[in-house]
Amino acid sequence: MDSLASFRPAVGWFRSDEIFNSLYPPYIQQLAIRHWTPLRVTREVVDFLTPHNNEHVLDIGSGIGKFCLAAAYYKPSTFFSGIEQRAGLVKLAEEARTRLSLSNASFLHGDFTNINFSGYDHFYFYNSFFENLSEDNRIDDNLEFSDELYNYYTRCLHKKLFDMPTGTRVVTYHSLEDEIPFSYHAVESKFNNRL
Repeated sequence: MDSLASFRPAVGWFRSDEIFNSLYPPYIQQLAIRHWTPLRVTREVVDFLTPHNNEHVLDIGSGIGKFCLAAAYYKPSTFFSGIEQRAGLVKLAEEARTRLSLSNASFLHGDFTNINFSGYDHFYFYNSFFENLSEDNRIDDNLEFSDELYNYYTRCLHKKLFDMPTGTRVVTYHSLEDEIPFSYHAVESKFNNRL
């Protein structure tokens, strides 16, 4: 990163995806178009996911934290958490959070199947399970991948969302929607049904 980048105020980082992505090393920037939520998508959904102040949103498979960080910037009255299996990506997310001075975002290293969803009000899901179905869409080869894992994660998320109370909001991006229980109903679809 250049020395001028370190002196930009936080607002400057959110002017474009390219500027935001420059917070990260080049190999992460190259993955951005396929794996990290575009800022325009975050701006589009943040109000829907946060109908009230002081709510807590969980990003399932948060990667480098781009969705949580942008959402935290756009909606400072809400807390955004990300859960991610890759420790290296969690470290990058925390470094970016510190650099952006955002106190309403945090990142957990772990498997979403092991956390209690009752501590969260609403959820964001950019189909992080798809890596199990397509070798071309993998971030790296540091995890185990299989069709069985895709099905397991999908069933687990379905069950966890099913157990959430009425009024829970979920936004999916590039999802096959197999993880969404029938008790939920679609409110709106955008970006050619990708969102």
